[in-house]
Amino acid sequence: MACPDGELSVLIVDDVQIREINRDYLQRDWPTNVISFAMREGEGGEVHPELLGDVVISADTAARDAAEAGLPFESELYFLLLHGVLHLFGYDHERGSEEEARRMEEMERTLFAAIQSEFLASH
Repeated sequence: MACPDGELSVLIVDDVQIREINRDYLQRDWPTNVISFAMREGEGGEVHPELLGDVVISADTAARDAAEAGLPFESELYFLLLHGVLHLFGYDHERGSEEEARRMEEMERTLFAAIQSEFLASH
């Protein structure tokens, strides 16, 4: 999906806050690592096409996941932001087919590798 200039809202919260958001908006009463809310979907999605949507990331969950994987916290944050943005562009590993999940994972790997090489080059 092509995207001209657009706006993205990123909110970093703790597990308590993301659990509330997950419960209130997605009827899932547990904390999660990242939630995306696409502004271009559904009725009224064309009203402000420059608004991509919102990505909410739990710093608590990101820190635990990074520690378990032996990765830097910042790396996990970048990955979760990328994951959330891909959802805003219509990629879906939960409600779609196995093929769609595979495409999303492949896109994540490709883009995350580019992000990591850029990050390493600048540090």
